[in-house]
Amino acid sequence: MTADIDPVTREGLRAVSERYATGVDRKDAALYLSAFLPDARLLVHGAGDEKTPRRVISGHAELAGVTAALAVYARTFHLVGNAVYDVNASTASGEVYCIAHHLTTERDGDTNFIMYIRYQDRYRQMEGRPWLLAERRVLVDWTETRAADPFR
Repeated sequence: MTADIDPVTREGLRAVSERYATGVDRKDAALYLSAFLPDARLLVHGAGDEKTPRRVISGHAELAGVTAALAVYARTFHLVGNAVYDVNASTASGEVYCIAHHLTTERDGDTNFIMYIRYQDRYRQMEGRPWLLAERRVLVDWTETRAADPFR
């Protein structure tokens, strides 16, 4: 993968991950889906398991349920980090780092479940349209759970 791509293309590809993260954190299905092609797939792997996904979610109808499923958390916070991309005309691939926080509030104490993630992405761009995800693999390198003290 190369970092030698023009700044407009790089920003367009990064914007996909930012829409994805913001859509998840706001539980905004329309914003979340705006990162995906209609027939896109999300492959979710378990911690340390890079070979076989635990779950495959295909198409907008199934993908729309992701934001609702995350409603079990009081809040989420996805911080998108470094990214590298390889661009070939109207297709691209990339790897994007993310630290995802998941806040649970309970009577016995609040917790923050943290996932250290690498997204391995395939993108497509239709003429005159923004880049969109064709496929996103969610690879969880490790997790941790911490006590949390959310501002209320």
